[in-house]
Amino acid sequence: MNVRHAALVAVALVVCGCKSGPTQEEIDVAKQTVDCLRGDERIVIRITEGEARLLMPDGSRVILYQVSATNSQRYTNGVMDLRGAGLEFTLVRDGTSSTLVCKPYEIPKKE
Repeated sequence: MNVRHAALVAVALVVCGCKSGPTQEEIDVAKQTVDCLRGDERIVIRITEGEARLLMPDGSRVILYQVSATNSQRYTNGVMDLRGAGLEFTLVRDGTSSTLVCKPYEIPKKE
C-alpha cells in the first residue's frame, strides 16, 4: 500500500466518524421515547415538556398537548387523546379507544 492510498484510507475513516455507539443526544431522546403497538401498527411516542409527539403508522406526525388529569398523564389536540404513564397508554381517536402495548425505544444499531 503506497502512502497516498494509506492517506486516503485514513481520511475516509475520519470522515465516516467510525463511532461505534449512539451519540449522547440520541441516548437522551431515546430515554423520552416509547415504541408502541396498536394491533399490528407501530406508533412511536416521544414525551417532552408539556407535549407528546406521535409518529403514526402512516408516517404522519401528531403533537398532543398536556392537560390536567388525575392519576396519570393526559395529552390531547381536541381530536386525539393519549392517556397513561410509563409504558401503559390508551389512545382515543374518533371515539374509539385503543390500548397501546409499549416498550422503551431502542436506538437502531449503526452498520
